[in-house]
Formats: sequence, C-alpha cells, structure tokens
Amino acid sequence: MDNQVHNSIVSFIWGIADDCLRDVYVRGKYRDVILPMTVIRRLDALLEDTKEAVLDMKKMLDDAGVDNQWPALCSAAGQAFCNASPFRLRDLTSRAKKQKLKADFEAYLDGFSPNVQEILEKFKFRNQLDTMLDADILGAVVEKFISSDINLSPKPIYKDEAKTILKHPGLDNHGMGTIFEELIRRFNEDNNEEAGEHWTPRDVVELMADLIFLPVADKIKDATYSCYDGACGTGGMLTVAHDRLLTLAENNGKKVSIHLYGQEINPETYAIAKADMLLKGDGEEAEHISYGSTLSQDGNATLQFDFMLSNPPYGKSWKTDADKMGGKDDIQDSRFKTKLNDESELKMIPRTSDGQLLFLLNNVAKMKNNTELGSRIAEVHNGSSIFTGDAGSGESNARRYLIENDLVEAIIAVPENMFYNTGIGTFIWVLSNKKEERRKGKIQLIDATSMKSPLRKNMGNKNCEFTPEIRNEIVRIFTEMEESEVSMVLNNDEFAYWTITVERPLRLRVYSDREIPSETFKKAEELETAKKALASVPPETPKDDWTAFAKATKLKATILKKIRPFITEKDSQAKPIDEPDVDLRDTENVPFTYEGGIDAFMKNEVLSYAPDAYVDEEKTAIGYEISFTKYFYKPIELREMSDILESLKALEKEADGVLAEIMEGM
Repeated sequence: MDNQVHNSIVSFIWGIADDCLRDVYVRGKYRDVILPMTVIRRLDALLEDTKEAVLDMKKMLDDAGVDNQWPALCSAAGQAFCNASPFRLRDLTSRAKKQKLKADFEAYLDGFSPNVQEILEKFKFRNQLDTMLDADILGAVVEKFISSDINLSPKPIYKDEAKTILKHPGLDNHGMGTIFEELIRRFNEDNNEEAGEHWTPRDVVELMADLIFLPVADKIKDATYSCYDGACGTGGMLTVAHDRLLTLAENNGKKVSIHLYGQEINPETYAIAKADMLLKGDGEEAEHISYGSTLSQDGNATLQFDFMLSNPPYGKSWKTDADKMGGKDDIQDSRFKTKLNDESELKMIPRTSDGQLLFLLNNVAKMKNNTELGSRIAEVHNGSSIFTGDAGSGESNARRYLIENDLVEAIIAVPENMFYNTGIGTFIWVLSNKKEERRKGKIQLIDATSMKSPLRKNMGNKNCEFTPEIRNEIVRIFTEMEESEVSMVLNNDEFAYWTITVERPLRLRVYSDREIPSETFKKAEELETAKKALASVPPETPKDDWTAFAKATKLKATILKKIRPFITEKDSQAKPIDEPDVDLRDTENVPFTYEGGIDAFMKNEVLSYAPDAYVDEEKTAIGYEISFTKYFYKPIELREMSDILESLKALEKEADGVLAEIMEGM
C-alpha cells in the first residue's frame, strides 16, 4: 500500500477522535473508541456484499430449527466470521432517536459471531456505548467511519459509475495491520507510554524474517510450517513472516501452508491481533492467538514451532509472573531451569526487573529437534541480555545455556532510534538448533549500528530505517559469514570466563596481655577462665603464630572466637592461619581462552605479587558475556602535538589582532 494512502487513512481516523470525542473523553481515552470502531468498520466492510446471503441463510436455518448456525452463516458470508443481525453499519446512521440507535447498535454488535464477540469483549467496547449515547456522538462516529472520504474495504472506490477514475484504492489485510499499528503508535506516543510498550517497525521485522528464512530458503519443501511469536502484540511479526515465507516458497516453486501462533497479554492489542487473523480469512488461525502472560500462562506449552520471531518487553518487571509461578527463588518451570552435563542445576531466572531473556528461553523450549530444518529464532533485545549479570547469575546462566548448547548463530547490533517509543540501542539474536557445519561452535557478531538511512520525518523516536538495500547487505554479511570491520566470527569459548575468588591467609599477632571487656561473656567465670588460660601460656610460645598460641591456651573454640578480636591484630609478618583474610579477598575474571587456564593465570598474574594467594575453588563460577564494545571499539585518533601547537599559535595571533583593533578604536 502506498505510504501516502496509509498516512491519509490514519490521519482521517485520528481526525475522528479530535472531531467527535474531544469534549467527551480525555485524550488518553480516545483509543477506547477509535480502535474497536476501526476493527468493527473493517469487519463490516468485508461483510457488506454477502449480507443478503447471510440473512437468507439465517431465515432458512431458523425455519428448520437449527441451533448451531454459526458455521453455515460464516460460510454464507465467505469469511471466518459473520454478522447475523439485520443491519450493516451504514444502516444505523438514519436513526433519529438515541434510544432507537442504541437498541439497533447493540443488536448489530450482538449479531457478530462468537470469535468477534471475544474481540469486542477484550476492547470493553460495550462499556463506551452509554457515554457516547449520553453525549450524542455515537451516530456521528458511525457516520465518520462509513464516510466516502475513507475506505477500509479491500475493494477500491471509484469517482464514476464506469469505474475509470479511482477515488480510494482497496485496503488489503497487510495495509490494515499497518494502520492498526500506526494508530497504536500514535496513541502510545500521545500518552507517553513507557519504552517497553512499542511495536516493531516493519523494516526491522523484515530484516528478522530474512535472517531466519533466507539461510534455509533452498531447504523449504512442499510442507506445512509454523511461525510463533510469544509477545505478538498486534500480530505484525506473524503477518510479515507469513508473507515472507510464502513468497520464498513460491519463488522456489514450492507450495507451503503456514500456521501462525502467538500470545499477547495486553487485551487491546490481543483483540487487534485476533481481528487481524480473522481478516486473513482463517478462523482457525485466530484461535491460535492465546491471551495472557507467556511466562506464567503459556498458551502453547505442548507445541513446537519451525520459526519464531519476537520483540519481548525489556526493562519491564515480571514480578507478578514470578509470584504466580511460586516466587522467583522457587520457579520450577522447565523452560527456565535445566541441568548441566554433570547433572548440577542451572537456574536461568533473571532479576524480576527485566524478564526479556525468559521470552528467549521460552522460544528455545519450543524448538523442533527431529526435523531437517530444526527451528530458527530471531528476537530483539536491548543490551541487558548480552552483558548484564555476573557469573552464576540468572542472566549469565541463560547465556551459558544458549552458548554451550551451540544455539546462537549471530547477534546483530541495531542502530539507535530505530523504534518508535524508545531511542536505545537494540540487538537481534539469531538462533538455530541445526547450525550449518561452518557455524558450529561459533557466533557471528555484526555491528550494524551505522548501517541506516535517515527518515525525512521522524516517527516518534524513530529517525532512521533499514532500506531494502541495507537489509540485503546485512543478510549478505550474515550468510557469507564475512569478517570485516563490522563483522567478526568468534568461537563460543571467546565469551566464557571463570570468576575466581582469590584468597590470602589471615595473619595475626597476639597481644595476650590486653584487656578483655567484661561484657564479652555473660558469665563472669568464663572471663576468668579465659584470663587464666592466657596467663598460663608458656612464654616461649610464639606470638606471631595464632594457631600455636590458640592451641597452647587449651581453650574451647567458642571462647577463643570471642576473645580473639581483643588480643590480636593483623600483621603481614605473622604466620598464616587456616582462614582467609576477608579484607584481602579479591575476585578475578579469567577468560576460557587464557592459555593454561586458572592455574596459569594465578602463576602469571597473581602469585608473583602475592605468593601466599590461593583460589577458593568452591566459589569458582562460570560466566558468559558478549561485549560489542570489546570487539568493535574504535579509539578516537588524537591530534599530533605539532598540529595542536600550530592551532594555538593561530588563535593567539587572531586574539592579538582583535585586541589591536579594539585599542585603535579607543
């Protein structure tokens, strides 16, 4: 669809809100009317031509006493949905009285099939009727939506009866989906919605689709494939994926069928996604969109998918989900908890302030292992997923699981300001469980942060885009595994490290004649016992050897623990004891790629400075981190000193000239 046409439709619908709702609703509530009415008008437009056929079928079924009429009525409508009321939307504009309009409009809404009723319920649209009727704006809103100044029908509108002069082109389902998304973007922007509440621009989605489909295009067969999005919003990613896969198959002479699955937690965007699937003409596909939280109410727990695309919420709390799942520390969901080769448990639960990695793990849990293609995933995250979390944390463990299972093909850094409601930098993860031989054990990093084209007009925060040429170049770099200034192919071990705890022994000098505070012991006799024991220690017992001195007192360990702080001081010259000095404790990150491993690191980097240092092996943890800065950092070239001096001389000369002019003018 032409962008100008798309923009004019969005502007017209936006104008309906300003014209009709301004004095009745606060601006933030416009969407409660505009979005469901847009859906209703689109459904209505698709049902207009078959209205008589549906009413004829209904009369026949009523006469025959048939109870479950919906399958036959939908068939008569030629859609996956229908409206069995006597009305079309345009029939309601002639109602002069508010009560007649209310009764007929409610009958019109009640006439929709059950799959549309759920959409209306999630929009809570019926709750708006009394408000609109009391303000006498319902009729005006309906008239605006059926106006000849706008076309939400797939059929073109002509200016003349001969149909030679086009007034409005038809609006296909893809264009309708784009309009839904643009309206939501505007409403979000107008309400200053948080950064995590945004949908993914089509140029980014198309790149993601290319990254999961193009590498296996020659392996697509005459078969049925499934696409899934666990944070599907309005369903835009699924729509693009469907079209892209269908086109690839046709180009290769293959006939495929594609089933789309998704889940969405926001009732409004869920309703639009469901409507979008209905508009595609397949009622079964609409049933594949689940409502609720993917994390705590997985609507596709038993299914696996061929392709998965997603842009999960990031930087957004998932504490409510954690509580529903038994609390963060007690989550037993197998998607987020696994076992290592040594059968030890690996918990991949991130902090509750950001649950984006859980969506990636959810997708991984739905990968197919018994097919030639396996499963391919493309998912957008912010930087938190690639580097947040120390070794042993939930985030690091999630990265460890993904990388040690060799699932990550590539991570692509996306330019800032690519999204509508956030300007932060993002990354596209590309995963596969059936890697090509040349990719096994490796991850490709692509720095595409400078690969962008500026927009002529900003759309919210979005000020740049991926043109088809840029997308093709990124895909080329990916498919060819090219290594350059913007692309590196690294072994999996490059991202792994050990975090070791380096200890040094505690060294204490004894001062046995120091006073022990009376409050150290509850019983006075215990204090006296301690004093006598200290006094009885043979004078030849070394005072720089706490172990020997403590043994010589013959006191119980509990008493020694109480008196030690008062009769000792740290002394680097004293003999070490079998206890670490917490003040000297240090942690070090040792890369897996360090030649010789931890032992060599200690020998080369630590023991030459602290010969008594040692590693507490029980505290050693494995971590994984991916740092684009480390590999793509380009230091700023400093100017030569001679250039700086020349510039200073020139400035000095210029200043002298200005001063001279001032003096001459005085």
